[in-house]
Amino acid sequence: MIEKIGLPKNLLWGYIGLMLFMIGDGIEQAWIVPYLVEEGMSVTHASLLITVYGVTVTISAWLSGVFVQTLGPRKAMLFGVIAFLIGSVGFIGLGMYSLNLSLMIPFYAIRGFGYPMFAYSFLVWINYSTPIERRSSAAGWFWFMFSLGLSVAGPFYASLFIPVLGHINVLWSGILFTVIGAFLAIVINKDKVPASEITQISLSEFAKAITILKRPVISLGLIVKSINGFAQYGLLLFLPIYLLEFGYSTTEWLRMWSTVFTVAIFANLLFGYLGDKWGWRTTIKWVGGYFYAAVLILVYFMPQMIGHNYWLMTATLSLCGVAMAGYVPLSALFPLLAPDNKGAAMSILNLGAGLSTFIAPAIVTLFFQPFGAGVVIFIYAGFYVLSAILTPYLKTPEELEESREKVS
Repeated sequence: MIEKIGLPKNLLWGYIGLMLFMIGDGIEQAWIVPYLVEEGMSVTHASLLITVYGVTVTISAWLSGVFVQTLGPRKAMLFGVIAFLIGSVGFIGLGMYSLNLSLMIPFYAIRGFGYPMFAYSFLVWINYSTPIERRSSAAGWFWFMFSLGLSVAGPFYASLFIPVLGHINVLWSGILFTVIGAFLAIVINKDKVPASEITQISLSEFAKAITILKRPVISLGLIVKSINGFAQYGLLLFLPIYLLEFGYSTTEWLRMWSTVFTVAIFANLLFGYLGDKWGWRTTIKWVGGYFYAAVLILVYFMPQMIGHNYWLMTATLSLCGVAMAGYVPLSALFPLLAPDNKGAAMSILNLGAGLSTFIAPAIVTLFFQPFGAGVVIFIYAGFYVLSAILTPYLKTPEELEESREKVS
C-alpha cells in the first residue's frame, strides 16, 4: 500500500522523522517577530535577526548536497541536528529571556544551519535510494512531510500551547520534536546509500558546488528553482496590505494563507505522481510556470472584481498552493542534469531554494512602495513565464548528446 501511493517503503521512518523535526523547527515561524516587538525589541532589530537567519539557511542549503556526497546522508543530517540543538539552547536559554540581541543573533544563525542540513540532506538521500521512475512521487512526499511539519503542524501546535505554556516554553518543547524526529530519520531508518555515491571529502568536492555552475544547464536550473519560491516568500510581505484596501482583516489573511499551504501539501503528492506519469519538465513548465503566472494575475484582479468576499478570495489564493506544487518534479530532475556529480547539483538546487528568500523580498522593497501591488505581482508573473520558457532546456547529458547528434 505504501509503495502504491508513491511513498518509498525503505525510507518511511525518514519521512516521519522529517515531519517531526520540521514541527520543532517551525514552531516560532508565525509569531517570533510580533512577540519580540511586543516585548520591546525594535522592528529593525527583529528584522535583522530574521535576515541573518536567512543567510545561514541559504548557506546550509547550498552545502547540504556536498556534505551528503562526501560524508553520507546520516552524518550530514547529524551535523544539522547538532547545529539546531546548539543554536536553540543558546538562542532560547541565553537570548530570549533577556532579549540580548548580541547573543540572539549568533545563536539563531547557528540554529539556521540546522534544518536545511537535516532536511535537504534527506532529499538528496531520497534521490540516491529511489528508482528513477518513482523519484518525482518520492520528492512529492518529501515536500508534503516538510510543509506539513514546518508550515501547518508547527504553527498549529504553537497556537494550541502558547496560551498554556507561554512562548518561551513552547520553544523549549520544540526541541523534543526535533530529537525524536532525528532519532527516527537517522537511527531507526535503516536504508543505506550505495557506497559508490559517496566520495572522499576534499576541498575540491566543495569547490564543485561552485564550479558546477559553469555548466549552462545547472545555471538555468538555479534560475528556475529561485523563481519557484518568489510568490511564497514575496506575497506575504505586501498582499495583506493590498487586501486591506478591500476590507480583508489580518485574521482573514492569516486563515487564507494557512489554507494555501494546506492545499499545497496535498498538491505536492498529486504533482509528484503526475510528474512521473506526465513528464517532469511538462509539469514544471505548465503548472509551475504558466499556470502560476496566470494565478498571480487573477489574485491581483479578483478583489477588484468581487470586493470583500472571504470564500471566493480564499479559493483564488488556494490556486497558488496548486501552482507551487508544480515545481515538485524539479527535485527529481536536478541530479540527473549532472549524474557525475549529483551532490553538487543538489547543492545548487537547495541554493536556489535559499535565494528565493532574498530575491522575492528585494523585489517588494524596490517596487511596492513607489508602484504598488500590481507592478510587483506582474513582475513575479513575468518571472514565472521566464521559468516556463527555460524549463525545456533542462536536459540531461544524454538528451543533450542526442540533440547534438540530430543536428549533425
